[in-house]
Amino acid sequence: MKIDQYKCVACGNCIPVCPVGAIYIDPVAGRAQVNQDECVECHTCYRGMSKEHLWPPMVRAVRRVARAFRFRFDPEPDICPTDALTPQELAWPRIVRRAFSDPLVPHESTGLHGRGTAEVKTNDVTGRVKEGEAGFVIEFGRPGVGARFREIQEMTKALAALGVEFEKKNPVTSLMTDPAKGLVREDILNEKILSAIVEVKVGLEQVPEILKTVRRVSRGLETVVAVGVSTRCDADGSERLSAVLAAEGYPAYRGKTNLGLGRMSVEAAR
Repeated sequence: MKIDQYKCVACGNCIPVCPVGAIYIDPVAGRAQVNQDECVECHTCYRGMSKEHLWPPMVRAVRRVARAFRFRFDPEPDICPTDALTPQELAWPRIVRRAFSDPLVPHESTGLHGRGTAEVKTNDVTGRVKEGEAGFVIEFGRPGVGARFREIQEMTKALAALGVEFEKKNPVTSLMTDPAKGLVREDILNEKILSAIVEVKVGLEQVPEILKTVRRVSRGLETVVAVGVSTRCDADGSERLSAVLAAEGYPAYRGKTNLGLGRMSVEAAR
């Protein structure tokens, strides 16, 4: 995202809208600027603000007069008065930022919007996780924090060393050059995104080791890491994951159950 320097009147309304704090007022130029290294191209500022098309020189003149007479002339807080926010044409590798940050953009690898994956919670339809297995969803970043692929790679390398299976229908996996080693494309390692999800599958006996590894690696990252883990119930309706999690200090609460709404999984239909 860029800000048209001719149109901007430095009202500052766009600053609190940015979820990663990438917009600021340059005191020398007297205009709002976008920190291009921090911007994740989520387009929240562009879509989240109403736009007026006032003549910038007029707005600046009125604001100068207002300051001289010690009263304020500011637009409504949800309005860009001169339509100064300007989306830019994105090329590789920067376009990766928007794919992982703008919920209206589908991921090319999966065709899904948002973070590009249906996640393991849809397991009753997809059949990703079998009995005796655990599916992990490891999320990086949050509004206000974000994450860089260099940090994500630190985790995927550590997980790959444990012999995990990375979910193939996942955007992060599609950007790996060597899934067996957890290596991500070098040309995107410094790209910052709003959030991303890494999905892996292991046997239930490996759950403690995965949890310890995620906890250890996350301590050295400058982002937020959240973990979700799922399993398939056995034929009698029981499951062993809750006991494993409790033993590791993670009490499980069955607060949500996703149903397939009568749709059979591909494997069950065969």
